[in-house]
Amino acid sequence: MRRALIQTARPHGEPTIALINIVFLMLIFFLIAGSLAPRPDSDVALVSLTEIKTEPPSDALVMLADGSLRHAGETLTREDALVRFGDTAHVRLLPDRDAPAGELVALAQTLRAAGVAELVIVTERGLE
Repeated sequence: MRRALIQTARPHGEPTIALINIVFLMLIFFLIAGSLAPRPDSDVALVSLTEIKTEPPSDALVMLADGSLRHAGETLTREDALVRFGDTAHVRLLPDRDAPAGELVALAQTLRAAGVAELVIVTERGLE
């Protein structure tokens, strides 16, 4: 029996071995690069912020849960707030979590109409 002298062409596969090698080398590189940063000494205790009480900024206009307004510890009416902040360029508004949203939007629109150039509503960043 004779074998055929003509060889059939084999289909070339994808170069997956080379791709796997590159990904593996990148993995090794990032593992080494990530561990180069010096670690703090084991006897250092880092600061914990869970025990710190925060207070609203003293210059903020605060809206309480019942919709009333307060600034620097003084209770204000809407008219007083417009007189005090109407010509101010920058106002920080700090609403309570349970403040009525309709009143908050109405106050923000009134302040903007009175001439406040920049109105910032201060919120708390949620945990994701």
